[in-house]
Amino acid sequence: MIFITVKFAVRPELSAQWLDIVHDFTEATRAEPGNLFYEWSRSVDDPDEYVLVEGFRDGEAGQAHVESAHFREAMEKLSHAVAARPKIISVDLPDRDGWDLMGELAPRES
Repeated sequence: MIFITVKFAVRPELSAQWLDIVHDFTEATRAEPGNLFYEWSRSVDDPDEYVLVEGFRDGEAGQAHVESAHFREAMEKLSHAVAARPKIISVDLPDRDGWDLMGELAPRES
């Protein structure tokens, strides 16, 4: 699995619209056969920062993603909405196909 986390510094005047701006790109990416998850969160410390957590089946799926037409279109569109170059962590996690369950915490009856 290719696991990627990206921090996007969004122009303040566009931060409230960010999820609308990335909506079509998000849906197209989620529809890719090799996509495992593609999830956005907004920073609790900085309202102009969004964090993307994404997973792809393998390097081939990740490559297909960055070579897709919707990726190229999104990079052009998003370049007008970001305030700085995004920060990224991308790692290959062999023999993984998604999320594990956390062993240290589980819900309890009240």
